Amino acid sequence: MSEVPQIHTHGNSGIGVGWPAEGTIFPVAGTDLRVLPGSHPILARHGPEIAANWVREHAANPSLFDGEMVLQHRLTVDAGTIVGEGYLAPYAAFLWWRNVSRPPVACHLAAIPVIETADGAVIAVRMGARTANPGKVYCAAGSIDASDIVEDARGRVCDVPGNMRREVLEETGIDLAEAQAGPFQALHNGGAVTLFRRLRFAETSAAILERIRLHVETAEEEEIDGAVAIFDADPEKHNYQPFMRVILAHIFGQPR
Repeated sequence: MSEVPQIHTHGNSGIGVGWPAEGTIFPVAGTDLRVLPGSHPILARHGPEIAANWVREHAANPSLFDGEMVLQHRLTVDAGTIVGEGYLAPYAAFLWWRNVSRPPVACHLAAIPVIETADGAVIAVRMGARTANPGKVYCAAGSIDASDIVEDARGRVCDVPGNMRREVLEETGIDLAEAQAGPFQALHNGGAVTLFRRLRFAETSAAILERIRLHVETAEEEEIDGAVAIFDADPEKHNYQPFMRVILAHIFGQPR
């Protein structure tokens, strides 16, 4: 952890206790992300606003799909483990939360696999025009959805490594099982938690980029426009999502 933790508390939902200061990268021992039955409280409290926002979003980008995803209700840190309670909710609810006001009735956790190559590059993708993040550059990843939920003795829980592997395979054709995986780390900002781990491949950046290029040429879904190899933390080199600038500064040891 790069600085002394500060505790952030937002009542009984959203980002709860145990978190370091926003933007601080810290080690994560594991996750315990429960998926509860029923509807997310955000739907009861903000249903009309969510519906109206979806009409606007879908009119602007008709390719958007309002599928189900896991939207967290509360997230805390307990002895290095990220503990969460969430619900399956429509993607429209997440878009409203993200783009309009981010009320503490919800929070979001994204699991980001950081692909690193033998020649020291980080591989990221550029999102296609049909997605909710057109033109943005970040490591291949996607929302935790129903296919990433597994059962244990206490109920349903999010399979975070499974989500990472599935999303990267779908978007790039790269199998994370081929890589040497590092420990989990995380940061948070504005109710959004970025959980990430570094995965080192034995191949060069050129080889990985060529594999992704061939996959994109034949993929049915037009999720990404292509991939890039990143060798430094220059925050202006690409149209990065904000969390990418923090991760790259951490990896390459350069000021943001």
